[in-house]
Amino acid sequence: MQKNETQSLYRVNEVEIVYRNKVPYQDRIQITQSETAYEILRQCWDENRIELVEQFKILLLDRRHTCLGVSDIATGGITGCVVDPRIVFATALKTKASALILAHNHPSGNLKPSEADIALTRKLLQGGKLLEISVIDHLIVTPYNYCSFADDGLMPG
Repeated sequence: MQKNETQSLYRVNEVEIVYRNKVPYQDRIQITQSETAYEILRQCWDENRIELVEQFKILLLDRRHTCLGVSDIATGGITGCVVDPRIVFATALKTKASALILAHNHPSGNLKPSEADIALTRKLLQGGKLLEISVIDHLIVTPYNYCSFADDGLMPG
């Protein structure tokens, strides 16, 4: 095998992690209650899709629970969507988030969490513990109201 052939066998992509927050620290919104999180999420949700398909988003927070941003994680169908924990935590790590608020909509308008909603919350709580990223709430969002797992005592222990 010639030298050039050997070198091409070991070619790999270089990975670079870059993070820029364009909102100055003093201008970031601090989230101290679920209602504030809901208002931020409602501004970010596509009005044409909130009652059509289920979507999953995360609010990314720093140590003081100021909002670093909102990220779309998954879009599904009428009755559910598949959330990949690797995408959730890759996003959190990229933004240097210390905490997360999970959120998804129920196109039906029903605010009652399903067993799948609770199981996903439990799974993401476990992943967060491993990475030292707190999962502090999970909101179910509709155009008119919301359910907060934390406020309603539904966060798995």
